[in-house]
Amino acid sequence: MIKERISVFIDGSNLYHILKSLFPNKKPMSFDFQKLIDYLVKDRELVSVYYYNSPLDREKDEQAYRKQQQFFDKIKRIPLVHLVLCRMQKRRVNGIMIYEVKEDDIHLAVDMVKLAYKDHYDTAVVISSDGDFVPAIEAVRERNKVVENVGFENKFSWHLKQKSNKFIQLNKQDLEKLFD
Repeated sequence: MIKERISVFIDGSNLYHILKSLFPNKKPMSFDFQKLIDYLVKDRELVSVYYYNSPLDREKDEQAYRKQQQFFDKIKRIPLVHLVLCRMQKRRVNGIMIYEVKEDDIHLAVDMVKLAYKDHYDTAVVISSDGDFVPAIEAVRERNKVVENVGFENKFSWHLKQKSNKFIQLNKQDLEKLFD
């Protein structure tokens, strides 16, 4: 019997902020992505995992930068994971310097569509609460691929939920089990 091939696409910044809001006292390094992947894939065949984020500004906070690099190293050690680093953009708003992750959504969307057209997977699992992925999901589904969207009890996109074949909502108790 042929197993269903799964690719997982993780909107890293989106997931980080959701976890920080649910678990303000837990360290991001203690979140076990392998457990999350295993939970979502189950007995299907995992072919790839893509994790999208951007490096912090080293000049702004050397310690935070180093911690994030350790986190990225941990992510890269997980089998079949591709770490896709995008860029961090600084801009001034009302006299305050803010930082925004740029290009992560477009990289995720392009990879998901490109790999669907290359028949790399049967099912895409998208871990994000960002409704901007709807056009990419529609393009993937046009290739007769299945899309599963993972959202969270404190934040999910109604539009992603509607456009995906399956919606998986993780609550705080589910996520608690995924920390070391």
